[in-house]
Amino acid sequence: MNLSVQLAPRNKTGLELSNPVIAASGTFGYGTEYAEVLDIQKLGAIISKGITLQPRQGNAQPRLVETASGLLNSIGLENIGMSATIESKSPLWAEWQVPVIVNIAGESIDEFAQLAKALDGVPGISGLELNISCPNVSAGGMEFGTNSEMAVKVTSAVKKNTGLPIIVKLTPNVTDIVEIARAVVSAGADSLTVVNTFKGMAIDTAKRRPILGNTAGGLSGPAIKPLALYSVYKVAQAVQVPVIGCGGIASANDALEFIMAGASAIQVGTATFADPHTMLNIVEGITQFMQQNGLSCLNDLIGTANLG
Repeated sequence: MNLSVQLAPRNKTGLELSNPVIAASGTFGYGTEYAEVLDIQKLGAIISKGITLQPRQGNAQPRLVETASGLLNSIGLENIGMSATIESKSPLWAEWQVPVIVNIAGESIDEFAQLAKALDGVPGISGLELNISCPNVSAGGMEFGTNSEMAVKVTSAVKKNTGLPIIVKLTPNVTDIVEIARAVVSAGADSLTVVNTFKGMAIDTAKRRPILGNTAGGLSGPAIKPLALYSVYKVAQAVQVPVIGCGGIASANDALEFIMAGASAIQVGTATFADPHTMLNIVEGITQFMQQNGLSCLNDLIGTANLG
């Protein structure tokens, strides 16, 4: 049974995963937090929480609020910063079998370039995911991902400063996600993550004020799955690089939908909070589906729902 997937066929080093199930950025910490809870080596890959040049304390509390079939978060890219990541996390990652992809975020194009240059060649880092889609920060983040020209500039700057595979994480908060997808692929993206969270808010009616300390946040979880699935379906037909599906995936059947829509791999985020073993259950579920349907290779499933 071959569940392996190549996420960077255009990159000279490539980015091969043993299976298509990836821990999404921001929901799995640095991977070390879950190492004693489950066998992380059985995952396809782990994407770190968003890393910035300098440490960030994140947004004001409260940062999380449950909604109907979803979760609003406004963490604000709290992280230990680039230097601490290189010094304290990458040596641990270098000992792991599972690839670790570092999600990077900057407030300027130059910051993205600096991060890419500093992380290039660091043992334990197998690729970069460009966070041009975070809706929870006042500078950078989503503002780069809603404009194709800015998205191209960020991707190009990173490309010039690293030989690592580059995954660009797209925001759904745009008029035409396909336009942005095509633009960053033309600028050198090796693959795309589709999609990040949808911007939303919740109000405490007793206090008559927003619940989140930052007013608005990113909506994730089952509520966004049909929207994310359709985005994957559209983007996968428009680009010639692997697409990673993300948004509301909580079961093997969810994952299979995204794969059939054209995703070469999938990311699991919010569901991990409810059950850390969700991702391993998905790997097993995909394996069982393939066995039951006489399939020996994951590639035989990718994009099979594409009717045109």
